[in-house]
Amino acid sequence: MKITKAEFVTGASHSGSLPKETMTEIAFAGRSNVGKSSLINKILNRKKLAVTSSKPGRTRQINFFNVNDLFLAVDLPGYGFAKVSKEERRKWGRLISAYMADRRKLAAVIVILDVRRDPNEMDLSLFQMLDELDIPPIVVLTKADKIKRGQRAKRKAEIARSLEMKNSELILFSAVTGDGKAEIWRAIGTYLA
Repeated sequence: MKITKAEFVTGASHSGSLPKETMTEIAFAGRSNVGKSSLINKILNRKKLAVTSSKPGRTRQINFFNVNDLFLAVDLPGYGFAKVSKEERRKWGRLISAYMADRRKLAAVIVILDVRRDPNEMDLSLFQMLDELDIPPIVVLTKADKIKRGQRAKRKAEIARSLEMKNSELILFSAVTGDGKAEIWRAIGTYLA
């Protein structure tokens, strides 16, 4: 997809501040520091649209980005390790749950996993929530450039097995090289009809 517009619309720190639903939404979810913001910036051809950081927990609200006046890319706070209080993490969890349960225009969630890490309990809980809410996941394995090319297919197969999914349902991605970008756009495109 050719990106002619990608701009920040608003951020929501509690369910009452979520914007009105005006167009299809594609959300991005994953552990803290999994490369979520880097993925968003890469596929939208922007350097600093979504704020990146080496410190976990940088995204502290749900951020909405208008893409080509066609859909909203929705950056969810990362889950898992972050140097914030347990109460703050619980608040994020409630916000994310409320967002996913209540948005009628949420077409799919891009679930981002680090190809070097096995899915943990929180990742599996996210998949379970999506299944219960009947929201399709698009599974993207980031940081593919961090492992040897010969190991990528093996890691993809191992993660697919642990998620009880087919290899073809997972997309390998690198924010450094752009590998996987076209596949992500194809997957998103199926939900924008």
